[in-house]
Formats: sequence, C-alpha cells, structure tokens
Amino acid sequence: MAKKQFKAESKRMLDMMINSIYTHKEIFLREIISNASDAIDKLCYLSLTDENVGMERGDFRIRIAVDKDERRITVSDNGIGMTKEELEKNLGVIAHSGSLKFKDDLGEDAQEDAAIDIIGQFGVGFYSAFMVSDKVTVISRAYGSEQAYQWESSGADGYTITEAEKETVGTDVIMHVKPDDSAGEKYSTYLETWKIMMLVRKYSDYIRWPIVMDVEKNDWVETGEKDENGEPKMQMVNTVEEQTVNSMIPIWQRSRQEATDEECIAFYKEKYHDNDDPLAVIRVNAEGLISYRALLFIPSKTPENFYTRESEPGLELYSSGVMIMDKCADLLPDCYAFARGVVDSPDLSLNISREMLQHDRQLKLIASNLSKKMKAELTRLLKNDREKYETFYRSFGMVLRAGVISEYGDKLDEIKDLLLYNVDETKLVTLREYVDAMPVEQEKIYYACGDNIRRLLSLPQAEQLHARGYEILCMTSQLDEYFVDTMKSYDEKPFCNIAAEDLGLESEEEKKETEQKEAEAKELLDFVKETLGEAVSSVKLSHKLVSGAVCLSTEGGVTLEMERYFRSMPGAPDHIKAIRVLEFNGGHHAFQEMREAFDAGDREKAAKLAKILHAQALLIAGEPLDDPAAYSELVCELI
Repeated sequence: MAKKQFKAESKRMLDMMINSIYTHKEIFLREIISNASDAIDKLCYLSLTDENVGMERGDFRIRIAVDKDERRITVSDNGIGMTKEELEKNLGVIAHSGSLKFKDDLGEDAQEDAAIDIIGQFGVGFYSAFMVSDKVTVISRAYGSEQAYQWESSGADGYTITEAEKETVGTDVIMHVKPDDSAGEKYSTYLETWKIMMLVRKYSDYIRWPIVMDVEKNDWVETGEKDENGEPKMQMVNTVEEQTVNSMIPIWQRSRQEATDEECIAFYKEKYHDNDDPLAVIRVNAEGLISYRALLFIPSKTPENFYTRESEPGLELYSSGVMIMDKCADLLPDCYAFARGVVDSPDLSLNISREMLQHDRQLKLIASNLSKKMKAELTRLLKNDREKYETFYRSFGMVLRAGVISEYGDKLDEIKDLLLYNVDETKLVTLREYVDAMPVEQEKIYYACGDNIRRLLSLPQAEQLHARGYEILCMTSQLDEYFVDTMKSYDEKPFCNIAAEDLGLESEEEKKETEQKEAEAKELLDFVKETLGEAVSSVKLSHKLVSGAVCLSTEGGVTLEMERYFRSMPGAPDHIKAIRVLEFNGGHHAFQEMREAFDAGDREKAAKLAKILHAQALLIAGEPLDDPAAYSELVCELI
C-alpha cells in the first residue's frame, strides 16, 4: 500500500513533539501505557451494557514485552481497538484524540454515572514513542470486527495502513528502539527489563489495570540427585515468570477503612526513605469545583540536604493515577515547603505533553485548600501535642518564616500564630501566649534580635524589663525583624525592640530628670562624639540602663541586626548601615570617672575611657571590634 503523508501541520507538530514538547524521553512509556488504559476503559464501559463483549473487569490487562535482540518494545492491551478509519483518524492526524471524543459523546451525566476517567485527551501522547524509536508499528483489531489493521511509520515521512492478522480484540504498539548515538543517548537502556519496570513504577504504578511482563528469576531447584550426605543436590535455574509490575490502587485513593494511618506511615517511610514516622498524616478527599485526593506528611526531622540549593520542594502531582510532575512546587506555598506527599486529580487541564498545567486556576484552588489543611494540622499539633509541635518547629520553623518572605508577606497572617520564640533558654511561646501572659500594666511586646539567646537576655537594656517581670521575645532569625516591621503590633500591642526603641517605662518626671542631666553633661557628650568620630551618630545619657555602664542602640529603620544581615549577603550594597547611638548610664562609676578626667582637663584619659566604653558597647551588642589589639592595649594602660 502506498505511503500516506501526514498533513503539513501534523508534520510540524510531530517534529516539535519529538524535539521540544517533552522534557524527558522516558515519558514515552507513560504515554503509551496511558493510551492502552484508555482503550480498556472504553471496552470495560461498553461491557456494562453489551453482554457480547464477553469479558469481565478482571480479564483486562496491559502487557509489555521486550525483545533485546530485535530492539523491540511491545505494549499490548485487550481494549476496544481501532478500525481502519480510526487508525487513519487517530494516528494520521496528530492532536486528534479519540479518547476526548469518546468522553464528549457520553455526555456529562453518563460520564459521572460510568465514572469514566479518560487519561489521554490530546491525541499526541502516542507520538512520544518516536523520541526513542525509529519505527513504530500499531496492530489493532476493533471490538466487533474480524479484520485487524496495521499502521506503521518511521516518523515525519508518512505512514502506511495495511490489513493484518490479530487473534484478539485490542492494540499492540511495537516500538523499534533507536541505536545508541554518538551524542551520548543510550537508547539501549530502554530494552532492559529493570528499566521498564522502573518507568512503570515511577509514572504508571497507579494505572487501574494490571500491567504485566515477563521477569527473569533465579531459583534453586532439586537436580534429582543426592550428595554424599544423602541430601538433595540443588542447582540455580533461571526461570521466566509473568509478574504484575504496578500496584494499581494508590493508597491515597483508599478510604480510612481501607488504609489505616499505620499503612500510610509505612508508605511514607518506604517512599521517602525515612526511618522515622512522620509527625502527622493529612488526608484530603475533596469534591466540588475540582475533585482531588491528597495524602500529605509532615516529617519529624529535616531531610538530608534540605537546606541546600540542591533541595527541590514540591508534591507529586498525579492525574487519574498517572504521575504528571514529581515536584510540583505550586501545590503549596513556600512556607509549607517541608511537606511531602501526593495530589491526584482527574480534573486538571493539562497541556499536550501532560507535563504542565494548561490553566493554573485549578491548581491555585487545590493549593489554597491544601494550605488551609496544613495550617489546621499545625494548629492542632500546637494545641494538642506541644512537644511534637516543638520538634517540628526546631526542624522547620525557618521554612515557615522564610516562606513568608518569598510570598511578599502575603502569608504572614496565616502563620503568625504558628511562630515560636524563646523567652528563656528553654521555654518557647507563641505571640498569643506572650500577650496573654503580659502583666496588666505592660503595654508593649518587647523583643531583642540576635543569634544567641543568653546574650540577648543579658543585654543591659533588658534589666529594667526583668525587674518588672516582663518577658522578652528572643528573635534569633534574621527574618524576624521583617515580620515585626510588617505586623507593627499583635492584638493591638505594639512591638518594641529593646535595643533600638524607647521602652516606654519612664514617667514624665523621670524623662525631665534625664534631660536635665544630659544638658549638664552636654560638653562631655560632645567630646565623646568628637573622639569617636563617625563610629557613632550621637552620644546621650540613657534611661534604659540600670546597672550597666553603656549600651549601643540605633535610630531609624535599620537596626544592627539588619545591618548584619545585609553585610552577610554577597553583593549586597554596603551603604545600608544602622545609625548608631552610644548611650551612657549617667550614674555608673565608669561614666563618673570619665567625667572627672574630663572636668580635670585630662582629655587624653577621658578619650581613652570613651574608646573603652564604646568598645564594650560594641561587644555587648555582638558587633566586632575594628582593632581588638588597640582595645586590649587601652585596657592595660588603665589597669
């Protein structure tokens, strides 16, 4: 029979598909199996009303055969098959989908009643076979027909359709695998049984029909002879056994009665290679604008390499049991990037390669719902199992906070009640717990930023607060100041950075007294500013200090912690600096000694004391000294 040509637009699409549409060549097997599953779906549905089909649900299967010598992979099904006209229509015109037409012909009511779930709806998946094959042969016999037909093509040069012999109804897709090429493509790998089994389990493990293939096994069998001890002699024999290589029913498609939490945990540990049980199992069975099932897990510890660039967040995305993406980051916001699991929906609008979504409205709806489920589960843990939640927070608290930054603060309201902060070296509290425990007279939420809890709690600025029984939130992440700056307040209580802001503890009378003392010491304070130069923006007497001699505070929007954050970033602008203020305790003996030296005209000693006190303020604030050796020498001079 003369070779027929693809239409011009079909030629272009075939070339695009082989070279551009699919990201990974191994996808070809998923597409061919999905088409076989569709064909069985159609005949199975027909058998509900046509007794002549003569097959029960348990009779349907997909078979894969590999012939390494002939370099052939054959995928066979006993589905509805195709007539000559259907071969012409479905395989001669790229992007024509018989599956989509079948589904449309049923009508909405029939689709729902029959629970028809057709995977392939674009008609191009078949042509992915040409990514690994230099010739594809399709032999098909349609249900109700005695005559089979063979479609054959070597690619864009066209195809032939001839009569063929086939004993049973269904379709065989025979792919002649390309030779390995000089560019490094090892097509021969696809002729290995282990590779085919791996691809089935990766992409098509949850196809509803059994996928069978012959698998070699090594067994010890008796030879019929006995050894010197009278025991039967054994020898290793290679046998071939037909095995079902897919599990068919995914655990997330089962009800709670069919799959217990213990079984879900076992699934998690095997799939994600984690020896520890997850902290939580979240199941979702949603129906409505979009139907989907999800099975999510919250790990109990940080996976290896989780906080590295190599780590790629995301949930596995399935459409009717066929894996579409192994890392779909859009299914959860970044603040929940620690979650693992799968989402399966028959309602996703996929693009022609099935590797990306055609529209993101459905995905956004799923993501919104899953986000609510994650928030609800974490809130439940926080309230009902505090120890478990704190275990989670130690591993993934940074993910919660960093996720808010990446979402431009959109998720801050959602996660603010999930954040925990130390108020001593062991005790963690939420913002709600902090506010509820505030003394009646306390008007602000006090916090300090830095990387060391003990140092933060021992800051000189904290002394007044400790004396009044006010707790201090230790914010040890460089992201926390972003939250505070965004929130401004919590439950109408303003945040107050004890290292940068007025604590609000002075009465008007005490403020006037401090201002009076500052006016009296103005000449000395000006001298200290002149001595330190640009190291500080201003020098003043403090109303925060009780027993401490000195502290370093800031003015404006940039704090010392922010400056450190930007300083640690490669390529960050170096002009982002905190406006530093040196504060003295006017009643401290060190300040008094500096004042006496200044009043006595010993400017040199006063300058040395000023430099020492400034260095101490830097050390207390966690800042490095420009010249530690010079500081040490100054201290030694005055001892």
